[in-house]
Amino acid sequence: MAETVWSTDTGEAVYRSRDPVRNLRLRVHLQRITSSNFLRYQPADQLGKDLIDLATFRPHPAASGHRSEEEEEEEVVVGWQEKLFSQFEVDLYQNEVACQSPLDHQYRQEILKLEDSGGRKNRRIFTYTDSDRYTNVEEHCQKMTTAAQEVPSFLVERMANVRRRRQDRRGMEGGILKSRIVTWEPSEEFVRNNHVINTPLQTMYIMADLGPYGKLGYKKYEHVLCTLKVDSNGVITVKPDFTGLKGPYRIETEGEKQELWKYTIDNVSSLAQPEEEEREQRVFKDLCGRHREYLSSLVGTDFETAAPGALRLFVNGEVVSARGYEYDNLYMHFFVELPTTNWSSPAFQPLSGITQTCATKSVGMDKVAYFSYPFTFEAFFLHEDESADALPEWPVLYCEVLSLDFWQRYRVEGYGAVMLPTTPGPSWSPVSCGKGCGACWTVWRDSASRVPFTTCW
Repeated sequence: MAETVWSTDTGEAVYRSRDPVRNLRLRVHLQRITSSNFLRYQPADQLGKDLIDLATFRPHPAASGHRSEEEEEEEVVVGWQEKLFSQFEVDLYQNEVACQSPLDHQYRQEILKLEDSGGRKNRRIFTYTDSDRYTNVEEHCQKMTTAAQEVPSFLVERMANVRRRRQDRRGMEGGILKSRIVTWEPSEEFVRNNHVINTPLQTMYIMADLGPYGKLGYKKYEHVLCTLKVDSNGVITVKPDFTGLKGPYRIETEGEKQELWKYTIDNVSSLAQPEEEEREQRVFKDLCGRHREYLSSLVGTDFETAAPGALRLFVNGEVVSARGYEYDNLYMHFFVELPTTNWSSPAFQPLSGITQTCATKSVGMDKVAYFSYPFTFEAFFLHEDESADALPEWPVLYCEVLSLDFWQRYRVEGYGAVMLPTTPGPSWSPVSCGKGCGACWTVWRDSASRVPFTTCW
């Protein structure tokens, strides 16, 4: 059945694959639309409306010269980063003077081998790989919008040299970067190349030379059929998307003699055989087993577990600040009191601590001393009765705020006590009760509702 519609959606599509990208195969079919088959691609509502058969305007072969079938239609199967030379590259690299880089000399040798073996098989369809100059130029001149007269913004100009390709080739030795972790005097190029997250990316272009018959090999007739980008995470970006069940894409050339071309892009990668899938599953299972053993070796066999019927309490806290005290040079002494019944702690672990002496800082109308002093401890509760009436007594945290004057004298500024929370999350803060006693402790029972409970001493 003849195709009746064109595919106008030329946006990119994103795929993710776990298979190696080297197994990717694309079939590209390119065909010139002549007057005999042009009417098949007209919209249905235009057919039959005083249209003249375009076949009557077909030039006689004797007037325009003979066109071979290879010039009218071509189909190739392209692999990932497979190099297909264009007529322009064949003419260029046959001249040894034009070869400047090692890649140019490599292309020259390959082209000479192709000429000895009968010439290249492709005519109009060719490719630019990730190493070609075209890829660098195309990335540098890439447009950000669809406007025909786009003016690059300041950001686009500054980002033009930020390359997101082959970033994984940075020097690594033993899993540690050779470069310094901190660069105290970064250069402009260093900032330009490192201020964004660079994902290793490789690019490939499938091109077509749509020059008139007998005029192949001119850069102005080159058109991009498909752009492929693959990053290190297995994400494949295709622009435009595979044709599939949609209609073919169209290209209308400009110039003195306008021509219409259609092309399709299909994924023809070979499917894995059942034996290969089974072997791959075995490899994955073995890899997961080795990784599990590696993680187990990191944890070790000495991992402590709580005794049956025992409650193990871990407390990680921080003495953040003290606010509203009269004198400067504050420090804090705290200790945890465990109930005498069924509670215990490791013998080597201290249940008390003293912060550093901290000078106060004026914040608004108050003087604040910022300690940022972390502390941690653990305790055990062992009780066989699990009924609701046998809930254990809970540890209590006692605090004492002191100050140190110029004569090295110590003054007690306030006391406080709070029961440790039974669930993780709530926070506590010492504040003044407003009575002027200077020795109170306010506990924020709920950090969300901020309902205080104050005890004065």
